[in-house]
Amino acid sequence: MADKVLIVDDDISICKLLEKVMHSNELDTEVAGSGKEALELLKHHTYDVILMDIMLGDMEGFDVIKELRANGIQTPVMIVSGRNEDYDSLYGLSIGADDYITKPFSPSELVARVKAHLARYERLIGSNTPENDTVEIRGIRIDKTARRVWVNGEEKQFTTKEFDLL
Repeated sequence: MADKVLIVDDDISICKLLEKVMHSNELDTEVAGSGKEALELLKHHTYDVILMDIMLGDMEGFDVIKELRANGIQTPVMIVSGRNEDYDSLYGLSIGADDYITKPFSPSELVARVKAHLARYERLIGSNTPENDTVEIRGIRIDKTARRVWVNGEEKQFTTKEFDLL
């Protein structure tokens, strides 16, 4: 399954450019034209990376990032903005953005940064969540690590001895 990128920008031409660049590098995209739309999408969907403009029509991208982090969303956020002042990038990074790239940007550099963040995030979340040793056969799923058993999707309770015998 391809990685999914959320593009948050109120400029349709930038959104189309970013979509084209991401698709040409086998990344799926979804677009939010405002900060509120982005927050609504993030309530119901997960993304692997977020490309965020600062200057949105309804709110600043900084405020969107603050709300994401306050809600525990740890998805990598890359600010892609026309504002190139040092204090903008420093502020963005200080509130939880993972990267800051200014417009105009090199599409190949943007993709390289996106892929680097995707790889880093995968390493971080992958290292914290070891896979459980599970066995599944004829409608019975046994999680040997968690010592749990499901029969036809319904969890069954076993004593320690019963589980050991199983």
